[in-house]
Amino acid sequence: MSEKTVSDKTVSEKTVSDETARRILVTGALGQIGTELVPALRARFGDDAVVATDIKELDGALGADTAAAGLYERVDVTKPKQLADVVERYDVGTVYHLAALLSAVAEAHPQRAWSLNMGGLIDVLELARERSLAVFVPSSIAAFGPGMPDPTPQIAPQRPTSMYGVTKVAGELLCDYYHDHFGVDVRGVRYPGLISSTAPPGGGTTDYAVHIFHAAVRDGHYTCFLREDTRLDMMYMPDAIRAAIDLMTADGARLPLGHRNAYNVTSFSVTPAELADAIRRHLPEFTIDYAVDPMRQRIADSWPDRLDHRAAQTDWGWRPAYDLDSLVADMMRALGA
Repeated sequence: MSEKTVSDKTVSEKTVSDETARRILVTGALGQIGTELVPALRARFGDDAVVATDIKELDGALGADTAAAGLYERVDVTKPKQLADVVERYDVGTVYHLAALLSAVAEAHPQRAWSLNMGGLIDVLELARERSLAVFVPSSIAAFGPGMPDPTPQIAPQRPTSMYGVTKVAGELLCDYYHDHFGVDVRGVRYPGLISSTAPPGGGTTDYAVHIFHAAVRDGHYTCFLREDTRLDMMYMPDAIRAAIDLMTADGARLPLGHRNAYNVTSFSVTPAELADAIRRHLPEFTIDYAVDPMRQRIADSWPDRLDHRAAQTDWGWRPAYDLDSLVADMMRALGA
């Protein structure tokens, strides 16, 4: 554990590895990231060390073996007492706060998105301030707006045009505030589009990159809701999970305030047409056509083509393990193609 002074306070910079006597809590555990993060955390820290929580009833979404092996609580993060009760009862020391509405759903329900994405976050940060919790909060490529340089640097103007993006920028600033003023050890990454072989899409603009694999294997054809030339950053879920855990186990003294809550991370940049070509190397008969969804296309067009992730590489050794070809090969294997 290391210490540094922030705003006339002595801040104790912990890592998850310091919290061996206290449990890890995951909010939004039945979502796209949570369904793979929870098993990864349990594999590393022990089944009894991780409390999975979500607003939904547990119905096997985490997998029968994983659910049976570990702890689960139904929690609404917009109800602070529910959250505080679970944190106290299980002696939680670290929170991975994943509960949020994603881009397309948030755009259709902006008030609900603000209530969950910001209300849930401040509830978690208040608990962290009161109980000395370490917190991981994911941000997103959606925090940027149109006209970004290629690649988009770690520090750049943030003028998002979607409600999801607005909540991500506000969340980054709120996390900075709680670290600067109250000494909360909060960290985060800006995720690109995430591709998973096991977790269902959660209503994001980049969901096509998950749907396309299932449709290719099942039907040999996919109708994409983005234009064929829409270039976006992507990442395979195992890399996304590793980024979260690696950041939380990094030496906090090496994480500067301007980066620590919003590190750019990425693996590769791809268009739907390029992804279809990569799939055809495994399934030559696969075909694709396009029926553009104006709302999702508008959101995608506002995002950067690529992120510059050199700050994460320098500060805590971030390196993706998967490129486009290795991701496609592993997805084909996982889906039985």
